[in-house]
Amino acid sequence: MPETTTCSDQLFSPASANQTLPLVRRVVDDILDTGRQLRTLAAELGEKFDDNTRVRQLKSTLRELFGELENIGCSYRDWDFEIGLIDFPAVIEGDEVLLCWRSDEPELLYYHGIDEGYAGRKPIPESCRC
Repeated sequence: MPETTTCSDQLFSPASANQTLPLVRRVVDDILDTGRQLRTLAAELGEKFDDNTRVRQLKSTLRELFGELENIGCSYRDWDFEIGLIDFPAVIEGDEVLLCWRSDEPELLYYHGIDEGYAGRKPIPESCRC
């Protein structure tokens, strides 16, 4: 899938990002399910993958779901459709960063620099959590 970017100028605090998680979690669950269906079809269909009606429907569903996340102000980052990574634009200690949430985490606890990605995750400072 092509990389999506956040169209929103909205910046989140850790608290406001956590408030969105019930909705974000539902959307991400749907994305993961749809992505897994696409992976299964890719294995089954091989070269006929792009010509399949069900594949086109699933891709359309994914575009809609990514749009829902963009409307919230966050973006999806797990193109293997395994753990559901979501980034929320934020400012921490004066630096533009991305708050980073995995769908298997109970709340948003980490962030990384704009160019660092998942490997650069650090705990959100306690002073920034309110």
